[in-house]
Amino acid sequence: MSSPKVLFGFHAVGVRLKTAPQSIIEVYYEPTRRDARMREFLSRAKEAGLRLIEADGLRLAKLAGSHGHQGVVARVEAVAQLHSLDELLDQLEADGVTKPLLLVLDGVTDPHNLGACLRVADGAGAHAIIAPKDHAAGINATVAKVASGAAETVPYFMVTNLARTLGELKERGIWVIGTAGEAEQTLYQADLKGPTALVLGAEGPGMRQLTRKTCDLLVRIPMSGAVESLNVSVASGICLYEARRQRGA
Repeated sequence: MSSPKVLFGFHAVGVRLKTAPQSIIEVYYEPTRRDARMREFLSRAKEAGLRLIEADGLRLAKLAGSHGHQGVVARVEAVAQLHSLDELLDQLEADGVTKPLLLVLDGVTDPHNLGACLRVADGAGAHAIIAPKDHAAGINATVAKVASGAAETVPYFMVTNLARTLGELKERGIWVIGTAGEAEQTLYQADLKGPTALVLGAEGPGMRQLTRKTCDLLVRIPMSGAVESLNVSVASGICLYEARRQRGA
């Protein structure tokens, strides 16, 4: 059995309370916080029969490894998740999902950026995020906090060889579309209605060369101002929601 992990903040703990309350071992909360948000959260936690423990801000910060805990920290057991990207794609196919939408992040190492990408992927209905094991941020408490619960709902697969994984997606009929500032075609000219994997690199360096070569198509987000690039989470949101718009959602 894997070791318990820590979630903190109302969003992250609240989503776990909603989706898998039985996995919550105990909740630590700051009793001096008596606002409506805390009262509502504690009411839901009591209804679920959770073990509630009072703790001061210093103890909460130590448990969370951050002062951004909002007065709520939970120790939770790992919930059952899909073990591989292939398993996810097979399940989508079995469920009749013929046009999967995937987000691929190449070189995104900042946990705040990853958390924001997970949040926007959840909002846009992306089926998963894929990243390389050797050049990416992993899921930790900071990512979960920034993701506002999306780290619990969006599968995140870290793969050994990203270029090979992209090749395997193409074999499944998934169109691999990368973003690059110098691309001739814009995002809005691309057809995103079919099975699609959108590939974004970190702000600045962008995608690695091998990743770029593996893409079926490169597109750019039109930039009208003085800045040359967008934060990867903002760019992810633009790309994913354009795919959603084209699909009529």
